[in-house]
Amino acid sequence: LGDITITPVDKAKNLCFLFDHQLNLDAQINAVSQVCYLNQRNLTRIGSKLSQDLKVQLVHSTILSFIDYCNSVYGKLSEKNVHKLQKIQNNAVRFIYGLYGEKRRESVMPYLKKLHFLPVKFRIKFKISLLVFKCINNLAPNYLKRSCIS
Repeated sequence: LGDITITPVDKAKNLCFLFDHQLNLDAQINAVSQVCYLNQRNLTRIGSKLSQDLKVQLVHSTILSFIDYCNSVYGKLSEKNVHKLQKIQNNAVRFIYGLYGEKRRESVMPYLKKLHFLPVKFRIKFKISLLVFKCINNLAPNYLKRSCIS
């Protein structure tokens, strides 16, 4: 590139996705966690005035959308990072059903089932499986089909 010097950085952002120098996605998960916890805190302030259906819609748009964004890249995510994302989802479910105080210790799994929410680990697997299905059945864009099927 001639006289241009490229200096390495610890993390880089592309399409709102953070890549760190080790490609372990810690920076991305921390950024997602930060945004989601901020959104949860704001939702909690108005939660008593909202219906359950509206809470579900708000959780989808302000929390789960961040967890799901580019989650097909999370295929080999460490258990530690999957656990961080699962805690965010669990807190969102507690918000929807008002599981505070003594009820906070209850398992959220029955509530996840009621809401038809897959746990984070399975959301990631589902997204990857869906992309592969679309590639195999000619439903994906050409650039994906070419990289998936050779």
